[in-house]
Amino acid sequence: MARRGRPSSPAPTPPPDNDDILSEILLRLAPAPSSLPRASLVCKRWRRLVTDPAFLRRFRARHRRGAPLLGFFTDGKRVRGVLFTPTLEPPDRLPRGCFSFQPANEWRILSCRHGLVLLIHSEQLQVLVWDPVTGDQRRIAVPPGLLTREGMMVIDGAVLRATGDVHGGTDTQSSTFRVVLLCSELEFSRAFACVYSSENGVWSDPISIAYPPMFVTNIPSALVGSSLYWYLTGESASILEFDLDKQCLAMIDMPYGYEMSFNVCLIPADGGVLGFLCVSNHDVYLWKRTTDGGGAAVWVLERTIELNNLLPLSSHEALKIHGFAEDGKVLLIGTTDCIFTIQLDSMKFARFNIHLASLNSSICHPFSSVYTSGMGLGDEQGNELLLDTR
Repeated sequence: MARRGRPSSPAPTPPPDNDDILSEILLRLAPAPSSLPRASLVCKRWRRLVTDPAFLRRFRARHRRGAPLLGFFTDGKRVRGVLFTPTLEPPDRLPRGCFSFQPANEWRILSCRHGLVLLIHSEQLQVLVWDPVTGDQRRIAVPPGLLTREGMMVIDGAVLRATGDVHGGTDTQSSTFRVVLLCSELEFSRAFACVYSSENGVWSDPISIAYPPMFVTNIPSALVGSSLYWYLTGESASILEFDLDKQCLAMIDMPYGYEMSFNVCLIPADGGVLGFLCVSNHDVYLWKRTTDGGGAAVWVLERTIELNNLLPLSSHEALKIHGFAEDGKVLLIGTTDCIFTIQLDSMKFARFNIHLASLNSSICHPFSSVYTSGMGLGDEQGNELLLDTR
Protein backbone atom coordinates (compact mmCIF):
# COMPACT_ATOMS: atom_id res chain seq x y z
CA MET A 1 0.00 0.00 0.00
CA ALA A 2 1.45 3.31 -1.08
CA ARG A 3 2.25 5.68 1.75
CA ARG A 4 0.50 8.98 1.68
CA GLY A 5 2.65 12.09 1.84
CA ARG A 6 1.79 15.19 3.78
CA PRO A 7 -0.56 17.49 1.89
CA SER A 8 1.30 20.35 0.28
CA SER A 9 0.58 23.91 1.37
CA PRO A 10 -1.64 25.84 -1.01
CA ALA A 11 0.13 28.22 -3.33
CA PRO A 12 -0.07 31.86 -2.20
CA THR A 13 -2.89 33.77 -3.80
CA PRO A 14 -1.55 36.15 -6.43
CA PRO A 15 -2.56 39.79 -6.21
CA PRO A 16 -5.67 40.74 -8.20
CA ASP A 17 -5.17 41.38 -11.89
CA ASN A 18 -7.68 44.21 -11.83
CA ASP A 19 -5.96 47.53 -11.10
CA ASP A 20 -9.13 49.00 -9.57
CA ILE A 21 -9.42 46.16 -7.05
CA LEU A 22 -5.71 46.30 -6.20
CA SER A 23 -5.94 50.07 -5.72
CA GLU A 24 -8.80 49.58 -3.26
CA ILE A 25 -6.64 47.13 -1.32
CA LEU A 26 -3.65 49.47 -1.30
CA LEU A 27 -5.86 52.32 -0.11
CA ARG A 28 -6.32 50.36 3.11
CA LEU A 29 -2.64 50.37 4.01
CA ALA A 30 -1.80 52.10 7.27
CA PRO A 31 -1.24 55.87 6.87
CA ALA A 32 2.33 55.63 8.25
CA PRO A 33 4.86 57.56 6.11
CA SER A 34 6.72 54.34 5.22
CA SER A 35 3.64 52.40 3.98
CA LEU A 36 3.45 53.61 0.39
CA PRO A 37 7.23 53.79 -0.20
CA ARG A 38 7.53 50.16 0.91
CA ALA A 39 4.57 49.13 -1.26
CA SER A 40 6.21 50.86 -4.22
CA LEU A 41 9.21 48.49 -3.90
CA VAL A 42 7.11 45.35 -4.40
CA CYS A 43 6.94 45.60 -8.20
CA LYS A 44 6.60 48.08 -11.04
CA ARG A 45 2.83 47.66 -11.10
CA TRP A 46 2.40 48.50 -7.43
CA ARG A 47 4.71 51.47 -7.83
CA ARG A 48 2.68 52.76 -10.76
CA LEU A 49 -0.52 52.53 -8.73
CA VAL A 50 0.70 54.11 -5.48
CA THR A 51 2.44 57.01 -7.24
CA ASP A 52 -0.60 57.95 -9.29
CA PRO A 53 -1.70 61.48 -8.23
CA ALA A 54 -5.38 60.46 -8.09
CA PHE A 55 -4.54 57.51 -5.83
CA LEU A 56 -2.48 59.74 -3.52
CA ARG A 57 -5.38 62.20 -3.19
CA ARG A 58 -7.75 59.36 -2.31
CA PHE A 59 -5.24 57.89 0.16
CA ARG A 60 -4.86 61.23 1.95
CA ALA A 61 -8.62 61.77 2.04
CA ARG A 62 -9.37 58.26 3.34
CA HIS A 63 -6.91 58.46 6.24
CA ARG A 64 -7.17 62.17 7.04
CA ARG A 65 -9.26 61.65 10.16
CA GLY A 66 -6.88 59.04 11.62
CA ALA A 67 -3.68 60.69 10.41
CA PRO A 68 -0.58 60.05 12.53
CA LEU A 69 1.18 62.75 14.52
CA LEU A 70 4.18 63.55 12.33
CA GLY A 71 5.71 66.16 14.64
CA PHE A 72 5.15 69.72 15.77
CA PHE A 73 5.75 73.25 14.52
CA THR A 74 7.24 76.13 16.47
CA ASP A 75 8.07 79.74 15.67
CA GLY A 76 11.83 80.18 15.33
CA LYS A 77 13.68 82.94 17.15
CA ARG A 78 17.31 82.71 16.08
CA VAL A 79 16.31 81.43 12.64
CA ARG A 80 13.48 83.30 10.94
CA GLY A 81 10.66 81.05 9.89
CA VAL A 82 8.78 78.01 11.12
CA LEU A 83 10.63 75.05 12.64
CA PHE A 84 9.45 71.43 12.39
CA THR A 85 10.43 68.72 14.88
CA PRO A 86 9.58 65.12 13.83
CA THR A 87 8.21 62.77 16.50
CA LEU A 88 7.75 59.38 14.81
CA GLU A 89 10.19 56.54 15.28
CA PRO A 90 12.18 55.11 12.35
CA PRO A 91 11.39 54.05 9.67
CA ASP A 92 8.56 56.61 9.72
CA ARG A 93 10.54 59.55 11.08
CA LEU A 94 10.58 62.48 8.66
CA PRO A 95 13.72 64.54 8.09
CA ARG A 96 13.80 67.86 9.96
CA GLY A 97 13.97 69.90 6.77
CA CYS A 98 11.01 68.28 5.01
CA PHE A 99 8.56 71.06 6.00
CA SER A 100 10.55 74.20 5.43
CA PHE A 101 8.89 77.60 5.64
CA GLN A 102 11.23 80.57 5.80
CA PRO A 103 9.40 83.59 4.38
CA ALA A 104 11.07 86.91 3.75
CA ASN A 105 8.72 88.62 6.21
CA GLU A 106 7.59 87.83 9.73
CA TRP A 107 4.73 85.35 9.99
CA ARG A 108 3.37 83.93 13.25
CA ILE A 109 1.61 80.59 13.71
CA LEU A 110 -1.96 80.87 14.92
CA SER A 111 -3.30 77.37 14.48
CA CYS A 112 -2.52 73.87 13.22
CA ARG A 113 -5.35 71.43 12.55
CA HIS A 114 -6.49 68.84 10.01
CA GLY A 115 -3.11 68.90 8.23
CA LEU A 116 -3.21 72.68 7.71
CA VAL A 117 -1.20 75.48 9.30
CA LEU A 118 -2.59 78.99 9.78
CA LEU A 119 -0.15 81.90 9.97
CA ILE A 120 -0.67 85.65 10.22
CA HIS A 121 1.29 88.70 9.12
CA SER A 122 -0.01 91.53 11.30
CA GLU A 123 1.61 94.35 9.33
CA GLN A 124 0.43 93.15 5.91
CA LEU A 125 -3.01 92.25 7.33
CA GLN A 126 -2.92 88.82 5.74
CA VAL A 127 -3.36 85.24 6.89
CA LEU A 128 -1.76 82.27 5.18
CA VAL A 129 -3.23 78.75 5.01
CA TRP A 130 -0.42 76.26 4.32
CA ASP A 131 -0.60 72.53 3.62
CA PRO A 132 2.97 71.36 4.41
CA VAL A 133 2.50 67.95 2.74
CA THR A 134 1.30 69.22 -0.64
CA GLY A 135 3.04 72.61 -0.39
CA ASP A 136 -0.19 74.45 -1.24
CA GLN A 137 -0.48 77.99 0.14
CA ARG A 138 -3.44 80.37 0.18
CA ARG A 139 -2.98 84.01 1.19
CA ILE A 140 -6.11 85.74 2.41
CA ALA A 141 -6.62 89.38 3.32
CA VAL A 142 -8.12 89.90 6.76
CA PRO A 143 -11.81 90.90 6.82
CA PRO A 144 -12.12 94.26 5.01
CA GLY A 145 -12.95 97.09 7.34
CA LEU A 146 -12.61 95.13 10.57
CA LEU A 147 -9.05 96.01 11.54
CA THR A 148 -9.29 99.49 10.08
CA ARG A 149 -11.43 100.41 13.08
CA GLU A 150 -9.46 102.28 15.68
CA GLY A 151 -8.19 100.06 18.46
CA MET A 152 -8.92 96.69 16.75
CA MET A 153 -6.41 93.84 16.58
CA VAL A 154 -6.28 90.13 15.73
CA ILE A 155 -5.70 88.14 18.90
CA ASP A 156 -6.02 84.57 17.67
CA GLY A 157 -7.36 82.33 14.95
CA ALA A 158 -8.09 78.78 13.89
CA VAL A 159 -8.15 76.72 10.70
CA LEU A 160 -10.20 73.60 10.01
CA ARG A 161 -11.26 71.59 7.02
CA ALA A 162 -14.85 71.10 5.99
CA THR A 163 -16.47 68.09 7.68
CA GLY A 164 -16.58 65.98 4.53
CA ASP A 165 -12.89 66.53 3.85
CA VAL A 166 -11.93 65.58 7.42
CA HIS A 167 -13.77 62.28 7.23
CA GLY A 168 -12.39 61.45 3.80
CA GLY A 169 -14.11 60.21 0.69
CA THR A 170 -13.28 63.06 -1.64
CA ASP A 171 -11.19 62.67 -4.74
CA THR A 172 -10.83 66.35 -5.50
CA GLN A 173 -7.41 67.89 -5.76
CA SER A 174 -8.17 70.79 -3.45
CA SER A 175 -10.13 70.48 -0.22
CA THR A 176 -12.30 73.11 1.38
CA PHE A 177 -11.42 74.78 4.63
CA ARG A 178 -12.54 77.52 6.99
CA VAL A 179 -10.53 80.16 8.82
CA VAL A 180 -11.79 81.78 12.01
CA LEU A 181 -10.23 85.04 13.20
CA LEU A 182 -10.75 86.28 16.72
CA CYS A 183 -10.34 90.05 17.09
CA SER A 184 -10.64 92.41 20.01
CA GLU A 185 -10.77 96.05 20.90
CA LEU A 186 -7.64 97.27 22.62
CA GLU A 187 -9.67 97.96 25.74
CA PHE A 188 -10.40 94.19 25.80
CA SER A 189 -14.08 94.83 26.38
CA ARG A 190 -15.51 93.21 23.26
CA ALA A 191 -14.46 90.25 21.09
CA PHE A 192 -15.28 89.76 17.41
CA ALA A 193 -15.24 86.56 15.31
CA CYS A 194 -15.24 86.28 11.52
CA VAL A 195 -15.27 83.13 9.37
CA TYR A 196 -13.67 82.72 5.95
CA SER A 197 -14.85 79.89 3.70
CA SER A 198 -12.67 78.69 0.83
CA GLU A 199 -15.82 77.55 -0.99
CA ASN A 200 -17.05 81.06 -1.70
CA GLY A 201 -13.90 83.05 -0.87
CA VAL A 202 -15.61 85.58 1.39
CA TRP A 203 -15.64 86.47 5.09
CA SER A 204 -18.79 86.34 7.17
CA ASP A 205 -20.11 89.40 8.96
CA PRO A 206 -18.39 89.85 12.34
CA ILE A 207 -20.08 88.47 15.44
CA SER A 208 -19.31 90.12 18.77
CA ILE A 209 -19.70 89.61 22.49
CA ALA A 210 -18.89 91.77 25.52
CA TYR A 211 -16.60 90.28 28.14
CA PRO A 212 -14.70 91.39 31.26
CA PRO A 213 -11.15 92.83 31.00
CA MET A 214 -9.27 89.74 29.77
CA PHE A 215 -6.92 88.74 27.00
CA VAL A 216 -6.59 85.61 24.91
CA THR A 217 -3.49 83.62 25.80
CA ASN A 218 -1.26 81.95 23.22
CA ILE A 219 -2.75 78.58 24.20
CA PRO A 220 -4.15 77.06 20.95
CA SER A 221 -7.89 76.73 20.51
CA ALA A 222 -9.76 73.45 20.95
CA LEU A 223 -12.30 72.08 18.45
CA VAL A 224 -15.11 70.09 20.05
CA GLY A 225 -17.95 69.13 17.75
CA SER A 226 -18.87 72.26 15.83
CA SER A 227 -17.49 74.71 18.41
CA LEU A 228 -14.10 76.34 18.91
CA TYR A 229 -12.87 77.30 22.37
CA TRP A 230 -10.22 79.79 23.51
CA TYR A 231 -8.78 80.29 27.00
CA LEU A 232 -8.94 83.87 28.31
CA THR A 233 -7.27 85.21 31.39
CA GLY A 234 -6.74 88.50 33.19
CA GLU A 235 -8.22 89.43 36.53
CA SER A 236 -9.90 86.04 36.29
CA ALA A 237 -10.12 83.32 33.63
CA SER A 238 -12.90 82.16 31.31
CA ILE A 239 -13.39 80.21 28.10
CA LEU A 240 -14.72 81.84 24.96
CA GLU A 241 -16.90 79.54 22.82
CA PHE A 242 -17.66 80.11 19.14
CA ASP A 243 -20.38 77.85 17.73
CA LEU A 244 -19.67 77.52 14.02
CA ASP A 245 -23.12 76.15 13.19
CA LYS A 246 -25.13 78.70 15.16
CA GLN A 247 -22.64 81.51 14.48
CA CYS A 248 -22.70 82.78 18.06
CA LEU A 249 -20.24 83.54 20.88
CA ALA A 250 -20.61 82.61 24.55
CA MET A 251 -18.59 82.73 27.77
CA ILE A 252 -17.95 79.68 29.98
CA ASP A 253 -16.72 79.85 33.55
CA MET A 254 -13.71 77.86 34.71
CA PRO A 255 -14.09 75.51 37.69
CA TYR A 256 -13.47 76.99 41.10
CA GLY A 257 -9.78 77.25 41.94
CA TYR A 258 -8.58 77.55 38.32
CA GLU A 259 -9.48 81.16 37.67
CA MET A 260 -5.85 82.27 37.43
CA SER A 261 -4.06 79.22 36.06
CA PHE A 262 -1.76 79.68 33.04
CA ASN A 263 -0.44 76.11 32.74
CA VAL A 264 -3.57 74.71 31.09
CA CYS A 265 -4.71 73.37 27.73
CA LEU A 266 -8.22 73.09 26.32
CA ILE A 267 -8.98 69.67 24.76
CA PRO A 268 -11.82 67.55 23.39
CA ALA A 269 -12.67 65.15 26.24
CA ASP A 270 -14.22 61.69 25.99
CA GLY A 271 -17.88 61.79 25.12
CA GLY A 272 -17.54 64.69 22.71
CA VAL A 273 -17.47 67.36 25.40
CA LEU A 274 -15.07 70.16 26.30
CA GLY A 275 -12.21 69.37 28.64
CA PHE A 276 -9.04 70.96 29.88
CA LEU A 277 -5.73 69.81 31.29
CA CYS A 278 -3.96 71.57 34.12
CA VAL A 279 -0.47 70.90 35.48
CA SER A 280 0.43 71.41 39.12
CA ASN A 281 3.89 70.31 40.21
CA HIS A 282 4.28 66.89 38.53
CA ASP A 283 0.58 66.03 38.31
CA VAL A 284 -1.78 66.52 35.36
CA TYR A 285 -5.47 67.02 36.14
CA LEU A 286 -8.03 66.23 33.42
CA TRP A 287 -11.36 68.03 33.78
CA LYS A 288 -14.42 67.64 31.55
CA ARG A 289 -17.61 69.68 31.20
CA THR A 290 -20.70 67.53 31.50
CA THR A 291 -24.28 67.85 32.75
CA ASP A 292 -25.66 67.01 36.16
CA GLY A 293 -28.96 65.31 36.94
CA GLY A 294 -30.83 68.55 36.43
CA GLY A 295 -29.29 69.20 33.02
CA ALA A 296 -26.99 71.99 34.18
CA ALA A 297 -23.43 72.16 32.85
CA VAL A 298 -20.81 71.31 35.51
CA TRP A 299 -17.07 70.64 35.59
CA VAL A 300 -15.97 67.20 36.81
CA LEU A 301 -12.42 66.07 37.62
CA GLU A 302 -12.18 62.91 35.55
CA ARG A 303 -8.58 61.82 35.97
CA THR A 304 -5.24 62.59 37.62
CA ILE A 305 -1.95 61.56 35.97
CA GLU A 306 1.06 61.32 38.27
CA LEU A 307 3.97 62.11 35.97
CA ASN A 308 6.57 61.10 38.57
CA ASN A 309 5.49 57.52 37.98
CA LEU A 310 5.72 57.88 34.20
CA LEU A 311 8.49 60.26 33.13
CA PRO A 312 12.18 60.39 34.07
CA LEU A 313 11.98 63.62 36.04
CA SER A 314 14.00 65.13 38.83
CA SER A 315 12.15 66.64 41.77
CA HIS A 316 13.18 70.22 40.97
CA GLU A 317 12.14 70.23 37.30
CA ALA A 318 9.16 72.45 36.51
CA LEU A 319 6.79 71.24 33.83
CA LYS A 320 4.80 73.24 31.28
CA ILE A 321 2.12 72.22 28.81
CA HIS A 322 3.29 73.03 25.28
CA GLY A 323 0.45 71.66 23.15
CA PHE A 324 -2.11 68.95 22.50
CA ALA A 325 -2.79 66.84 19.39
CA GLU A 326 -6.58 66.53 19.22
CA ASP A 327 -6.82 63.57 16.84
CA GLY A 328 -4.32 61.32 18.59
CA LYS A 329 -4.96 62.59 22.16
CA VAL A 330 -1.26 63.33 22.59
CA LEU A 331 -0.09 65.80 25.22
CA LEU A 332 3.11 67.79 24.71
CA ILE A 333 4.67 68.69 28.04
CA GLY A 334 8.22 69.46 29.04
CA THR A 335 10.97 71.33 30.80
CA THR A 336 13.29 74.06 29.54
CA ASP A 337 15.45 71.64 27.52
CA CYS A 338 13.15 68.80 26.47
CA ILE A 339 9.58 68.01 25.46
CA PHE A 340 7.70 64.78 26.17
CA THR A 341 4.82 63.44 24.10
CA ILE A 342 2.30 61.39 26.11
CA GLN A 343 -0.53 59.43 24.51
CA LEU A 344 -3.30 59.74 27.11
CA ASP A 345 -4.95 56.36 26.40
CA SER A 346 -1.86 54.13 26.28
CA MET A 347 0.33 56.44 28.43
CA LYS A 348 3.23 55.77 26.07
CA PHE A 349 5.73 58.62 25.99
CA ALA A 350 8.75 59.81 24.04
CA ARG A 351 11.36 62.47 24.78
CA PHE A 352 12.69 65.11 22.39
CA ASN A 353 15.57 67.44 23.20
CA ILE A 354 14.66 70.99 22.25
CA HIS A 355 15.79 74.24 23.88
CA LEU A 356 12.86 76.59 24.34
CA ALA A 357 15.23 79.59 24.46
CA SER A 358 15.64 79.21 20.70
CA LEU A 359 11.92 79.71 20.10
CA ASN A 360 9.73 82.79 20.00
CA SER A 361 7.06 80.97 21.97
CA SER A 362 6.90 77.95 24.24
CA ILE A 363 3.76 76.81 22.41
CA CYS A 364 4.14 73.83 20.07
CA HIS A 365 1.60 73.17 17.32
CA PRO A 366 1.17 69.39 16.78
CA PHE A 367 0.93 68.42 13.12
CA SER A 368 -1.04 65.31 12.11
CA SER A 369 -1.27 64.46 8.43
CA VAL A 370 -0.90 61.71 5.84
CA TYR A 371 2.58 62.10 4.40
CA THR A 372 2.80 61.16 0.70
CA SER A 373 5.35 63.69 -0.54
CA GLY A 374 8.05 62.37 -2.83
CA MET A 375 6.05 59.34 -3.98
CA GLY A 376 5.96 60.56 -7.54
CA LEU A 377 9.72 61.16 -7.80
CA GLY A 378 12.76 58.99 -8.33
CA ASP A 379 13.33 55.76 -10.20
CA GLU A 380 11.36 52.51 -10.20
CA GLN A 381 13.45 51.08 -7.38
CA GLY A 382 12.14 53.72 -4.96
CA ASN A 383 15.37 55.64 -4.57
CA GLU A 384 13.42 58.75 -3.65
CA LEU A 385 12.72 57.54 -0.12
CA LEU A 386 13.52 60.38 2.25
CA LEU A 387 12.57 58.86 5.60
CA ASP A 388 14.98 58.99 8.51
CA THR A 389 15.97 55.36 9.19
CA ARG A 390 18.52 56.07 11.89
